[in-house]
Amino acid sequence: MKNPLFIINRVTEKLEAFVIAASIILMMLNSVGNAIGRYFFNQSFYFSEELNQFLIVIVTFVGFAYAVRMGRNIRMTAVYDMLTFKKQKLLTTFIAFTSAALMFYLSYQAFFYVLEIRDINRLSSALQIPVYLVYSIIPFGFFIAGLQYGCSFIMNLLHSEIYLSFSVIETKDTQDIKL
Repeated sequence: MKNPLFIINRVTEKLEAFVIAASIILMMLNSVGNAIGRYFFNQSFYFSEELNQFLIVIVTFVGFAYAVRMGRNIRMTAVYDMLTFKKQKLLTTFIAFTSAALMFYLSYQAFFYVLEIRDINRLSSALQIPVYLVYSIIPFGFFIAGLQYGCSFIMNLLHSEIYLSFSVIETKDTQDIKL
């Protein structure tokens, strides 16, 4: 039987991928529909720009967490590549730990920012929905990214390979191994 963490990881990975894909498709449909309405019927959707802004927030923060999960976050490797394997592992472990701490801190700060927006009862101009509902994805995205970095940190402590994420092992060729 598979480890429960692997099952949770796979389920949340699929959920993140679905949210990202659905948001991008909705952005595309909204933009195309708005363009068709504007050019053929001289009428735009009044909410189109606002909806796309909200969807961009979702794609950005869920996408960031997904990129960390897949080990595809930005990495500067010029110095890293010159290090020995042991030093690379040490550096990767340190980066995972500090990145996790930073993501949790940003999640904490973003949470209070969202509470401030909720307390002033700010509504979106076109759709008239509470803005804090959309912005709630920001602390969530940071928190999930923090969990992913934390998992990478733990995997690097427990295994001899270099883990870029919970299920991605670094290799020397261009393809990393996904478990």
